[in-house]
Amino acid sequence: MPVSLSIKNVPEALAARLRERAARNHRSLQGELLAILEEAASGPRVARTGPEGPAYAAAAPEGEAATLLDRLLAIAGGRGVDTSRRLTREEAHDRKRLRKAGI
Repeated sequence: MPVSLSIKNVPEALAARLRERAARNHRSLQGELLAILEEAASGPRVARTGPEGPAYAAAAPEGEAATLLDRLLAIAGGRGVDTSRRLTREEAHDRKRLRKAGI
């Protein structure tokens, strides 16, 4: 049997953001709130911070995470992380000009 829940004293700014999120996801406010609750109750989450604040993604099982890391390392071919300094636009332009000049 479905249960009715009620949240009281929701700040107007938060309610507006929830309405916007519901519109982006083509849902009613009620549908969006239900989707948020389902996602929150579905299992463990790993927090990550993005430009819009914290977001949550499902945690991968340990074996999957290790397998994914192994696959990524295989793709990288042991090159590791590139820590070389990147040229600025002006430096790249100067380098190209010097190559054309044969210097």
